[in-house]
Amino acid sequence: MPKPVPIIDLFAGPGGLGEGFTSLLNEDKTRVFKIALSIEKNEFAHQTLTLRSFVRQFDNNKIPDEYYQFVRGEIKDIEELYKLYPEQAGHAKQEAWKLEVGDSAKHRLIDKRIKEGLKGEKNFVLIGGPPCQAYSLVGRSRRQEADGLDENDPRVYLYREYYRILTVHQPPVFIMENVKGLLSAKVNQESVFTQVINDLKNPFNAFKKLRGKEDIAYNKPGYKIYSLVKHHEQDLLGEDIFEPRDFIIKSEEYGIPQTRHRVILLGIRDDLNITPLTLQKAVNKITVADVISDLPELRSGLSKGKDSGTEWMQVFRDSEDAGIWEGVDEPVKNKILEVIEQMDLPENDRGSLFVDGNAEINYLNNWYTDKKIKGFANHETRSHIKSDIYRYLFVACFAKINGRSPKLSDFPTQLLPQHLNITSGIEENKFADRFRVQLSNEPSKTVTSHISKDGHYYIHPDPMQCRSLTVREAARLQTFPDNYFFCGPRTEQYHQVGNAVPPYLAHQIAKVIKPLLLEL
Repeated sequence: MPKPVPIIDLFAGPGGLGEGFTSLLNEDKTRVFKIALSIEKNEFAHQTLTLRSFVRQFDNNKIPDEYYQFVRGEIKDIEELYKLYPEQAGHAKQEAWKLEVGDSAKHRLIDKRIKEGLKGEKNFVLIGGPPCQAYSLVGRSRRQEADGLDENDPRVYLYREYYRILTVHQPPVFIMENVKGLLSAKVNQESVFTQVINDLKNPFNAFKKLRGKEDIAYNKPGYKIYSLVKHHEQDLLGEDIFEPRDFIIKSEEYGIPQTRHRVILLGIRDDLNITPLTLQKAVNKITVADVISDLPELRSGLSKGKDSGTEWMQVFRDSEDAGIWEGVDEPVKNKILEVIEQMDLPENDRGSLFVDGNAEINYLNNWYTDKKIKGFANHETRSHIKSDIYRYLFVACFAKINGRSPKLSDFPTQLLPQHLNITSGIEENKFADRFRVQLSNEPSKTVTSHISKDGHYYIHPDPMQCRSLTVREAARLQTFPDNYFFCGPRTEQYHQVGNAVPPYLAHQIAKVIKPLLLEL
């Protein structure tokens, strides 16, 4: 029986990359990969990471009943769960480490923990994604950094922790993930992506320059950087032929129900004579309806006033008399009035941290579902102000009629948000889709950490429910299994889901890496 290959996971978040790698099994059902150490600074993501590590201490079919009791809220305190299985909890707490990576004062401690986790094993995989806010196109636009990043922003250079660890520990293989905005980011008119590639190809050189020790002779191997979606080619001089866009993975082409486009780099130590294959494209695109239509229907909550099912229903009954739908195109207006006429309170009201029910998903059933849960965790709705609820109903019905989410220019005047920049939003097409409904018959738009701030970009396609997506629905779009529980307040749960790498995409990347390690 082969030993699992250790994984060191930096900037782990709630563990999406790690989940994908550790879910890959050998023919005898043993794990191909095992997390040796995962590092995350956020308190609530670290709690989620630790809990998932606890689950992985058991075989898939031997997860204890008490875990499901915790997920269902029957065991209230996570430490109460851990006390029932002290050995497994101890391993989990050792494996998941709460620490801010990038602090040079912690380098020796990080190296010590990595060595302890690896236990002398030289063949391991380094994975992770440095925080991407500095490179994000939306974030750069808001900070007015379209022409260049602030070189004093420490987030710009967090990838340096990668090449420091590559230099010190020399894993045969690594995976680094980031946003597409990395490709266009610049500092002092110099391409950040070009610098990243050069540093990762020659991490020891980059590291010694960073320390100001140019006189140190280069005596450690570098790395070849590969695309996971374009086959490896070389020119007449033997140089790799890759364009920056070759490193973009369009998730919807690989069985992820989401148009998430991310830069993912595969590095292989250049003293190894191995060449990777690429990811295999899915036959069909997976839609929003494919992965969330079986979840229990819920209503939105009402903020700034009394919230009850009766009050919620009255909001819609009052809308026509209040002239809310004046100016709406006739077909859309008729659809809105039809929905209001047929609207009824859902059985599970607004949901909760756990909702009873049976999963009936047809896509990747074995991946998503776990009958022992007996329901759905993290499935509760937000509250919305009345005017936003009307907007949600409008955009959901507009999409049913027109097959697309409306722009601000499609909104009747009385439904436009009262924002200072609303005119430029319409005239200059800036954030013109600030109210975006996800289309049932298409993959969703990218689920990002912005989902933690409001639900305007993530409106449920069913106008009867008239709300934004729940954490569980967002997790389904990100391909987290249903037995993956997210810790912390609901806002923090959204943040974790939005920041994660889709586990099923990571699972496919792990399949590409497995045969490489067999050749070592």
